[in-house]
Amino acid sequence: MIKTFTLTTHRHSEMIEITDQIQQWVNQEQIDEAVIVISSMHTTAGITVNENADPDVKIDFLRRLDEVYPWEHSQDRHMEGNTAAHLKTSTVGHAQTIILSQGKLVLGTWQGIYFCEFDGPRTRKYVVKVIS
Repeated sequence: MIKTFTLTTHRHSEMIEITDQIQQWVNQEQIDEAVIVISSMHTTAGITVNENADPDVKIDFLRRLDEVYPWEHSQDRHMEGNTAAHLKTSTVGHAQTIILSQGKLVLGTWQGIYFCEFDGPRTRKYVVKVIS
């Protein structure tokens, strides 16, 4: 089983928590025991698992990526000018694997699943694949 989700990002770089959206779909489909893979359909947007309690973590996370991969780089040859977004996506990763047990995403107390936008705002897609 595979499900495609669509979301709209609103800033150039942002982290959007998608945990609840995925859990609601799992509930709707009555998936009990499985592994799911969540994958971004883009080369300039990734998926990560990170803290969902303190919103400052997202701010710091994006700021630190900007320090490592600044947007303005006169040596980049890619015509679209978004080489930094490609590097950020490769660093964060395009996918995550999550265990489902008794119909619940197995995440730590402070963990959430995030769609990471690095070249927005845009309309984006990610897929969730269930492996039973």
